[in-house]
Amino acid sequence: MYRITATPREPKNDQPSGILYHKKSDSHRESLKIKKDLTFKLHRHHARLRVRHCHRFAVVKSYLGGVGAALHGQPAEAEGDRPREGVLPFQPYARRGQDRHAQGLQERRYEGYLPVTVDITAYWRPALKNCPSKHYHPAAKRALPAVIFGISGEVGELNGQRIALPRAFERVHPKDTSEKRLWQETLKNTKKNLQDDEIAVVDAELKIGALQKAEIKQYVIRLATNFTARRNFLPEHHKGRKPKYGELVRPLPRKHNGKILPATAPDETYTWVEHKCEFRAEIWRDQVLNKIEPNKKNETVDVYAIYDPKFEQPWLLATPLKLKPESVRAIYNDRWPVEQIPLSAKQMVGSHRQFVHNPESVQRLPELTLLAGSILSFLAASFPPTPTGFWDRKPKRTPGRFRRLLIGKPFPKDAPLLGRLREKKSTTAHLPKGNLARNPKTAVPAPT
Repeated sequence: MYRITATPREPKNDQPSGILYHKKSDSHRESLKIKKDLTFKLHRHHARLRVRHCHRFAVVKSYLGGVGAALHGQPAEAEGDRPREGVLPFQPYARRGQDRHAQGLQERRYEGYLPVTVDITAYWRPALKNCPSKHYHPAAKRALPAVIFGISGEVGELNGQRIALPRAFERVHPKDTSEKRLWQETLKNTKKNLQDDEIAVVDAELKIGALQKAEIKQYVIRLATNFTARRNFLPEHHKGRKPKYGELVRPLPRKHNGKILPATAPDETYTWVEHKCEFRAEIWRDQVLNKIEPNKKNETVDVYAIYDPKFEQPWLLATPLKLKPESVRAIYNDRWPVEQIPLSAKQMVGSHRQFVHNPESVQRLPELTLLAGSILSFLAASFPPTPTGFWDRKPKRTPGRFRRLLIGKPFPKDAPLLGRLREKKSTTAHLPKGNLARNPKTAVPAPT
């Protein structure tokens, strides 16, 4: 949950005080209208907003309450009919422990554990001067200037669709804007809010040592294919120098300097059938990291190599908990809904084309669009699926289809919005449209 607190500044010249709701022109008319409904561009002379971790988002709550009422053909709720503090009408950000089943939201638990995904997303800004951070781009094969954020959220299911409910969006540290420091702060806050019946799920870009340093005891992490570990006991000694470390364990074979390094035999092998597919898991118990001497007090992990017939390479996963292989695979499989949040924010809301330059706005605008994208995904899963056209015979509850549904809906007039939040009447008839607007050399004014 998030709270937006506004501190209006004194108006300059004849500018009105408050927050301007800005509708920016674009080559696609659909993007114009959805930005009118779901994005907020906040003028720096009018308000200073801060996104905080809490249990209320009053502005979006009021607005989306009006959108939901408009879609159902009902008037928006009155001021006195609002839910109590901490509970929203669509209820994706309600406090943990409250009844979410009334809205059809179901928790996805495995052996009693609820997955909480942790990831980092980037907003690419290669032309931004003094960009605060960088992120590795796979196509460029190097780190490019980007505004990065840490995301954490629990995974639930609504109408048969998995969704991630964000708990926090973490900014980079003002003095240390490196991705390493961002991971440290994100894991620190995750550890603070992680319950005993929850388990953190992270991808291979993070290392086991970082999780152990953050003192997170429940996690599932994906490992690199060349991962190696050691036994937590010394091997038998026959002659020569006594060994200092445990025996090296290599879960997967790999090629090094033209030689094939064989894999270590697993401690256990397990097979099961799921959705008419046979899965096989190889397990290595009680492993420690390299360069750690054997000790009974060491933190150990179980390494799973799960072979899925749909993939050529097996999933190499690790967890300090004693879980079944099918539970470990299902928990890591529930990490993917967190990727929906930046996808919906960037592509559906259109924030990947919104460029601001004020240092505070550079951080604040992506935060708001991530929140708007997550709300868009939740609303898409809440409402019945709407086909895009006659060709869409089996529509799904996707944010793109829901965005098209909002195109024909007017801005809610009866929703209890704050007085400082209003639609900005921008004149765009004189601007070039379509392909003429793409190339500034050939752009000509639109006919009046």
